[in-house]
Amino acid sequence: MLICMKRLPQMFVVSLAAQAFGSAMAQNLPPPKDAPYLGAIELKVDATDVDHKVLRVREALPVQAGPLTLLYPQWIPGNHAPTNHVKRLAALRIEANGKPLAWRRNPDNFHALSVDVPAGVSRLDLQFQQVLPAEAAGYDAYIGRKIIDVQWQGAVLYPAGHYASRIEVDASLRLPAGWQHGSALRPAASARDELRFERVSLETLLDSPVFAGMHAKRVDLDPGSARPIFLDLFAEDPASLDMKDEHVAAYRSLVQQADRLFGARHFAHYDMLLAIGDEVDSLGLEHHQSSENGVKSGYFKDWATTPFARYITPHEFVHSWNGKFRRPADLWTPDFNTTARNSLLWVYEGQTEYWGEVLSARSGMISLADMRERFARTAAWAQHGNPGRNWRSLQTTTDDEITAGRELPLEWPSLQRFEDYYSEGMLIWLDVDTRIRELSGGKRSLDDFARGFFGVEDGRVAPLLYTFDDVVAELQRVQPFDWAGFLRAKLDAIGPDAPIDGLARAGWRLAWTAQQSEVAKTAAAYYERADFSYSLGLQVGKDGRITDVLWDGPAYRAGLAKGPTLLAVNLRGYKPDVLQDAITAASSGTQPVELLLKEGDDFRVVRIDYRGGLRYPTLERIEGKPDLLTPLLSAR
Repeated sequence: MLICMKRLPQMFVVSLAAQAFGSAMAQNLPPPKDAPYLGAIELKVDATDVDHKVLRVREALPVQAGPLTLLYPQWIPGNHAPTNHVKRLAALRIEANGKPLAWRRNPDNFHALSVDVPAGVSRLDLQFQQVLPAEAAGYDAYIGRKIIDVQWQGAVLYPAGHYASRIEVDASLRLPAGWQHGSALRPAASARDELRFERVSLETLLDSPVFAGMHAKRVDLDPGSARPIFLDLFAEDPASLDMKDEHVAAYRSLVQQADRLFGARHFAHYDMLLAIGDEVDSLGLEHHQSSENGVKSGYFKDWATTPFARYITPHEFVHSWNGKFRRPADLWTPDFNTTARNSLLWVYEGQTEYWGEVLSARSGMISLADMRERFARTAAWAQHGNPGRNWRSLQTTTDDEITAGRELPLEWPSLQRFEDYYSEGMLIWLDVDTRIRELSGGKRSLDDFARGFFGVEDGRVAPLLYTFDDVVAELQRVQPFDWAGFLRAKLDAIGPDAPIDGLARAGWRLAWTAQQSEVAKTAAAYYERADFSYSLGLQVGKDGRITDVLWDGPAYRAGLAKGPTLLAVNLRGYKPDVLQDAITAASSGTQPVELLLKEGDDFRVVRIDYRGGLRYPTLERIEGKPDLLTPLLSAR
């Protein structure tokens, strides 16, 4: 697919090309060019080895005589970091006319390898394996006994020197017998459990994962549409596929509300891929014409009590407009081995987080009351659970995936900060939305920005790039204001005050209650943790392990860090309600909360002298101010 740069200043285009060229030359690689490759790559992937969790790959590559550099994809769109690990590549063999060829790694880039193509050879035959983790993890593909998630980036080597959009691929996939699949890719043919897909560019292929499973169901979310949208379900047990009419109605309403917000569709078709099972419940990744989503078993059965599990699909759906169609200019790269830049993730992810929440409420997937609680929890974390704001700006967190990555555990996340451009970015966009409403006397809102920025060129699929100045210009068109100064102040600020002004402007304030809501209780059970962040300043996992301690909170000042196992509270065996009772008792008594902890083979007692009682975030109305939050979250 071709990238249109007509909205970018000419000097910026030159700069972007120079960046790509410089990055490639620094690694001694041929720079990517906007020119077609010699011919289509034939790619055959076998995903039937569910016992050993290995993808077996055969690849036929058109070539010409001379030196050739092959790249194993590294920078995958949506991951915001070089997450595809070459350690997954194994048993590589390259042949020409049936004879093996020697290959060697690039000493400056282990994701690149070189091979000399002999004279008279026009095709190389490659075979290798992608070795997958035993359990679903991070951005890796996954093979289970009931569900498979094939992500093509680990199953292909491609020639350096060309834009990924100019390399064509004929891909096929072999699945376990009788399994069904879902993908943005469209089958060209199938035989004996092998799917052959229509020819696409390498860029499109890597943006089109395949879900497959023995228990599957497909739901048409917009019957009769010329650009259809489907919900493709894959479950570890068949009972989890049982959707009620109200569930179908909620997903169809999500589609309708997105249409009314953006006023355009930038896909030929769209597949919401949803895996339901305890092995894949943490999955969430965006693609242009599909999305990967994972929830726990019983998702539809427990619908009434688990609204917090439903946010992921709206969020990833919004990314088709924000991030995939309208894409930050410094995040776009010509191939999958050129370094990307993340400076605008507070738009890419922050505004997507905002619209994901808004559309969840407008569609009825999450009630207004439950959504207010989500806003309260986000505001509480930003204002009281994030002391890292005192030394790091929000802008610096846009590089977190590159500098740390999700595979590196954070010892003190409240101090270190991590990916705050999601939640804190969402609060900034609430501030922008309510400010537009206030300045325009209720005549305009961020909805107008969404339609003007993401809704242009209906039907276009090719990415349209943008810069910070483009965002400011569209905001300025919607409502005159110093948006550049406003946004930079929020993004670059260092200090304790979180960007929660949007809540007050909407007529609500952050407040505290000693009573945990039913939604919070069910969320604690679902995620198997007890949250005392705003009282003792700690969280406890299902086995009693201390999973997080708030920097400079009461537990921290008593000498606690994450890791120990909590055995007893005031000489009573630990349970969440036992600790709740102890915190309540301490608020009106003179005795501290006493914890018995086990760390390795050692035991110790920690006394936390805290008297503030239980504290859970909530929102309360500000008397005399109009309620802007309710109409903002109401269906269009």
